[in-house]
Amino acid sequence: MTDYLLVGAGLAGIAFAEIALQNNKSIHVFDDKSQNSSTIAGGLYNPVILKRFSEVWRSQEQVDLGNQFYAQLEEKLHVKLDNKIPIYRKLYSVEEQNNWFIASDKPNLAPFISPKISYNQYKGINSPFGFGEVLQSGYVDTAALLKNYHNYLVEANLLQFDSFDYENLIIEDDFVEYKNHQYKNIIFAEGFGIHSNPYFSNLPLDGTKGELLIIKTKELKLDVILKSSVFIIPIGNDLFKVGATYNWEDKTATPTEEGKNELLSDLKSLLTTEFEVIDHLAGVRPTVKDRRPMLGTHPNYPNLHVLNGLGTRGVMLAPDMAKMLFEHIEFQQPLEKEIDIKRFKKISWD
Repeated sequence: MTDYLLVGAGLAGIAFAEIALQNNKSIHVFDDKSQNSSTIAGGLYNPVILKRFSEVWRSQEQVDLGNQFYAQLEEKLHVKLDNKIPIYRKLYSVEEQNNWFIASDKPNLAPFISPKISYNQYKGINSPFGFGEVLQSGYVDTAALLKNYHNYLVEANLLQFDSFDYENLIIEDDFVEYKNHQYKNIIFAEGFGIHSNPYFSNLPLDGTKGELLIIKTKELKLDVILKSSVFIIPIGNDLFKVGATYNWEDKTATPTEEGKNELLSDLKSLLTTEFEVIDHLAGVRPTVKDRRPMLGTHPNYPNLHVLNGLGTRGVMLAPDMAKMLFEHIEFQQPLEKEIDIKRFKKISWD
């Protein structure tokens, strides 16, 4: 009998798979490649909400665990994943400068916010009020992570690229059976694909479409992540990732001219340099209206579990949430109320 059957191999599924393997558990993973939000994500980890200069929930715990988790994956996969560079938030007024200073004085934000305004000059960026520097930030190359981790799982015969057939799932008291194989537990980490899942489709997961551009310019010599109306991430070879849009109506992963034009408009208001659009990407983020992930166990089937709703902060949340769910299953550690699916009291369960 295998310990875990995992459905979904995005950031959430990979994080749970790795934590299970680190704890000597056996796994098998199914992924149908239908969800691409983890692959095209900006991959930022940012402990500060830059619109309001406030702290991200569980920011220090997530940063610390993420540092350890991605370092272990780099060693395991022999690939560079974690790029630790500061985020520069462009400031637009004296009032924003003052708000930045006020935030940097708060004990919970002091580890993440530099108390000094940076007046570094970057060609093509007009910034008379300078930049606020976010510490303990950077980005993870999510495309490289998924590609290399999938290859690792395939070589170990642990990953099957196939659609999961819910009708073939047999649920017993102490295990589940799928296509003549038995598993102690099944983890559904399907992202927006949860809407096809008959056991968890009633959960209030919303999809927020995001579009990104890859641009090329030799004039822009950024050595930081720039955050303004859009973020600009230097990814090497004069290439930059630019994003992202937020569309709550369109639930497709198809790039649109509307999204592209929105990004170009914001980019042109920020940069005076010439640039070339190399690629245009889109995906649907698994988001929840209360901005918290959805973890937990099905109330009627104790071997069925869900790990979802990581939204725009998947890189930060995935290791922390996967660890919480693993400890909840293995050691009966209670989940925090604000992430437990029990918080959705009006849901009817089959």
